[in-house]
Amino acid sequence: MVKIKPSVNFLILICFILNESHSVPDECQQETERLRIQLKHLETRFQKQQQQIQRLRILNDKTSADADEVIELPGQTENTDCAQIFNNGSKASGFYMIKPMRSPSQIKVYCDMSEGGGWTVLQRRTDGKESFERGWDDYKQGFGDMESANGEFWLGNDNLYYLTSQADYDLRINLEDFDGAYRYAVYEKFKVSSEQEKYQLNFGEYKGNAGNSLAGSSHPEVQWWASHQGMKFSTFDNDNDRYDRNCAKEDKSGWWFNRCHSANLNGVYYQGPYSSVTDNGIVWYTWHGWWYSLKSVVMKIRPSYFEPNEV
Repeated sequence: MVKIKPSVNFLILICFILNESHSVPDECQQETERLRIQLKHLETRFQKQQQQIQRLRILNDKTSADADEVIELPGQTENTDCAQIFNNGSKASGFYMIKPMRSPSQIKVYCDMSEGGGWTVLQRRTDGKESFERGWDDYKQGFGDMESANGEFWLGNDNLYYLTSQADYDLRINLEDFDGAYRYAVYEKFKVSSEQEKYQLNFGEYKGNAGNSLAGSSHPEVQWWASHQGMKFSTFDNDNDRYDRNCAKEDKSGWWFNRCHSANLNGVYYQGPYSSVTDNGIVWYTWHGWWYSLKSVVMKIRPSYFEPNEV
């Protein structure tokens, strides 16, 4: 919005026109005063608008900064996961500190309070900025962007063990392709064992519309070599798969490989269809096959017994 002040000449012109139309000088003075009042009113409105715009900018900047900060909770209670945080009254998605029962210390997690609330996010892929071609220690401890609300990360296999050893958990996997389509898969009794057992993966019943890729059950001839049930975790420097070579090294990720996979959500970030020596993209076979790499993935867990506290 641009401020426009009528010039002195413009006011004189108004007076001249009024005089030519047989108006008396007092009327010209009154009209001039009316225009001055109107102009003052417009200037005041403009200033208020500018102040409001500035307030909104400050608020937006503050909101953006706060979105990446750990949300502080009242009291000294240590929450074991995001479901407990949700039922204790904190309904905002964001970063929180939790302490699973077996964990020696608090860990920073992203709590997703959508889709019923109470989800602890284990993994997120959004843009390919983070390399998931990592060694055993990185996957053990966790890595990635744990500052941004949309950052890519792996929470850490030790933390997956601490979380899933304290109760029965459901795993929900949200998938998106490059055409804007979405699918999901939910697994009951998702569990990751300790490092001594090579973070072995176990899961129960499936439901969803993405297909049961973790079980490799799309075809009987595929399941024996593609199922991830009971598989140990592998990285390029710690090979625990059933393949005569190294799946993690060939597919450039850490995962629960068999010989090698029908799902690899830690694969290389391509943009949709791709070609490579191996099927090393972000793959969910029962949706887009082995040669399509997905746009985004979120893996998150919540206790199977979870019921949102509405009080």
